Amino acid sequence: MRNRIKKILQQETVLTAAFVLAVVSALIVPPDEAYLGYIDWNTLLLLFSLMAVMAGFQKLGIFKAVGRRLLSKTGDTRQLLLVLVFLPFFFSMLITNDVALITFVPFAIIVLRLSQQEKLLVPLVVLQTLAANLGSMLTPMGNPQNLYLYAKAGISLTAFLQLMLPYTIASGLCLFAGILMIKKEALNSLALTTDSFSKESAQGESTLPKFICYSVGFLLCLLCVAKLLAPIVAAAIILFFLLLTDSALLKKIDYSLLGTFVCFFVFIGNMGRIEHFCTLLARLLTGHERIVAVLSSQIISNVPAALLLSGFTDKYPLLIVGTNLGGLGTLIASMASLISYKQVAREYPALKGKYFGSFTCANLVMLAVLLALSVFLSK
Repeated sequence: MRNRIKKILQQETVLTAAFVLAVVSALIVPPDEAYLGYIDWNTLLLLFSLMAVMAGFQKLGIFKAVGRRLLSKTGDTRQLLLVLVFLPFFFSMLITNDVALITFVPFAIIVLRLSQQEKLLVPLVVLQTLAANLGSMLTPMGNPQNLYLYAKAGISLTAFLQLMLPYTIASGLCLFAGILMIKKEALNSLALTTDSFSKESAQGESTLPKFICYSVGFLLCLLCVAKLLAPIVAAAIILFFLLLTDSALLKKIDYSLLGTFVCFFVFIGNMGRIEHFCTLLARLLTGHERIVAVLSSQIISNVPAALLLSGFTDKYPLLIVGTNLGGLGTLIASMASLISYKQVAREYPALKGKYFGSFTCANLVMLAVLLALSVFLSK
């Protein structure tokens, strides 16, 4: 039992911390009817719907199929790196940064092995992780804190895209420059890579109906983001479909993330009823929303930082920028970054230290560049 509890604590560190904070805050502010008003049900329902649809697409192998098609057109190492890095960059805008990394980091490892380019593993995975975190900045559905802050801010989708577009463009240019800095080499065995996936990708015609259904589900999510459909309607339709056709897919949803949101909602709601805490945090935030969001993300990750700080300021555009930039820096600044680290640690244990050092340096440089851009844009 003790080992099982220890394993849960190690695997769900953020959820555990959020639960402890919620319990401690409940001791200060005893549970009452006001607790029901803490929860942002629309965010939770939309997040559930989006995760369910992405799990469906991933099960069908749609994202890897696109990657294989693009790889078939590459002729050298430079082109290979461009494809493998910009796949998570662009896909993360629609399928979230963690799904992009879960899909394309293992895919990249296999490609490098088959093409005998494993010496590029560390720089490639570092760039892929940066790409997923940076690309996901652009859209509300790119990552959980964007989805939450977008709903909280009440701004239009166009306004959100305009807010984050300069940072996304700058990020793409920096990623391209990073790839150019890697020494170009001939790639002699790329055909092995594409051929090796042919059997895996043979899904058959039976996948078409499910692909159409998941596409409709994704369209429903987009309508929710555009505020043309209530999230509860989309969630109900998607849940009903999965219960009828593929209930096992419901196990693929990250319920720990949903639980983390609920715990933080309780914590924030309770702390918002403590006058001295509100006054102190509001004083710290006033005039420093962006940098406080960046710094707090380095310690508690950008999703919890967004949930916490949003309860004590209405400067939501600054929080959106701050928590997105705050996903750069430390390994836990964006929890999605841990996905890449775990993949490297499992497949190449000897490269853990090298990866961590390269990851940290690249993230700090990228964070400095985008913070400078942020200061320039705010003038």
